Amino acid sequence: MAERRVILSGSTFEEEIGYARAVVDGDWVHVSGTTGFDYAAMTISDDVVEQAEQCLRNIEAVLAEAGCSFSDVVRVRYLLPDREDFEPCWPTLRRCFGEVRPAATMLVCGLADPRMKIEIEVYARRPAAAEPG
Repeated sequence: MAERRVILSGSTFEEEIGYARAVVDGDWVHVSGTTGFDYAAMTISDDVVEQAEQCLRNIEAVLAEAGCSFSDVVRVRYLLPDREDFEPCWPTLRRCFGEVRPAATMLVCGLADPRMKIEIEVYARRPAAAEPG
């Protein structure tokens, strides 16, 4: 039977809503939509690029705990309430994914909190030799 475990980031949203930051299911890592909140302080910047950078720091931490990294990401979804905010984030996103080239989708939609300007969801496949963190 494949390993299944949850990874929590400490976000109050996980507890209040009832979900995990990520689920490791065998070799697959499913990372929930992750926002630009600094989950330790539960603060968020007003700047979309700073939010994107924080999203990626949050995702990087959970990927590491799952035994993988950005280089293992196979799918990414970007969710933004304002399509005009996407292009300013491209250099930040390219730093993490430019060499990896995961399949990607950008959706314009409402997010759970009006302070949120971007949410990023990823799927990764752990390297064959990965051990749980």
